[in-house]
Amino acid sequence: MAITDIPILSMLRTRLQWAQERQRVLAENVANADTPRYRARDLAPLKFEAAGEVSPATVSSVTLATTAPGHMSGFGASPPRFKTESKDNYEVRPTGNAVSLEDEMMKVAANQMDYQAATAVYTRSLSLIKIALGKK
Repeated sequence: MAITDIPILSMLRTRLQWAQERQRVLAENVANADTPRYRARDLAPLKFEAAGEVSPATVSSVTLATTAPGHMSGFGASPPRFKTESKDNYEVRPTGNAVSLEDEMMKVAANQMDYQAATAVYTRSLSLIKIALGKK
């Protein structure tokens, strides 16, 4: 069994990738705080299904088709790994912008703490595996 096949490490790695993607989305929200008619986005909460519940037939992905060998793959040719969601805010400026910098910075701080916690657990898990193998 490869070390990447250990379920806890796989789930922690997915959690870290989710936190990284959420940081990108939150940074876009902050960067567009003054853009007219911009609505803040966030990632849907991460859910881990049991191994038997997810089958390849239930997951569909859409990709760009290249019909000639000279075609280049488009930007974002790979489908997004995590689903984004847009919530209706009640605080909208006259320009139509609905980004609250205070809310976004709170989300950034919470995301940073989640990322640090996941990295700590990942590091501890690797340390336990090293101890079990007799290496320090």
